[in-house]
Amino acid sequence: MRRIAPDRDQLLGIVAEVFREHGYEGASLALIGEATGLGKGSLYHFFPGGKEEMARAVIAHIDGWFEDNVFAPLRDSADPLAGIDQMLEATDSYFRSGRRVCLIGAFALDESRDLFAGQIRDYFGRWVTHLADALARSGHPPGEAGELAEEAVAGIQGALTLARAANDLEVFSRALRRLRMRLGLAANI
Repeated sequence: MRRIAPDRDQLLGIVAEVFREHGYEGASLALIGEATGLGKGSLYHFFPGGKEEMARAVIAHIDGWFEDNVFAPLRDSADPLAGIDQMLEATDSYFRSGRRVCLIGAFALDESRDLFAGQIRDYFGRWVTHLADALARSGHPPGEAGELAEEAVAGIQGALTLARAANDLEVFSRALRRLRMRLGLAANI
């Protein structure tokens, strides 16, 4: 029995998991159709631009989640350390403590990166910028805050890759604990 995704958010979540599992190039319309329960015609109804439009919509969907749950707390919190703490908690939750690949990071490494270069650059750039601003507001000199923010985002991305490669989720948890200390937060997660 075919199942129909009840809404666009759920559909994007299913399509994202196909991209996570198979990469952009390997995620055929047949695989996407099988996962979503939709035929090619229905997929093109939702995404007239085909697979590229699907990937752009998935990136925008992920970006929206990060805007609300990671970037906004960094930018809007009256207490910058509380915003950084919220960023780390949301990041741990989103990546399921290292069980989930960063799809935007995977697209950045994939042959498809040129198709989505602007979206990828914007996503990572805003993450680093908002974290650097929060670190500067917490007392770090601006230059140091920028370098520390780059180090933190790179550390999160690297820990995700290493945890998956080693099949050891504790790699990600340990990296977040060290990052918490490096960013001036309590060591407990």
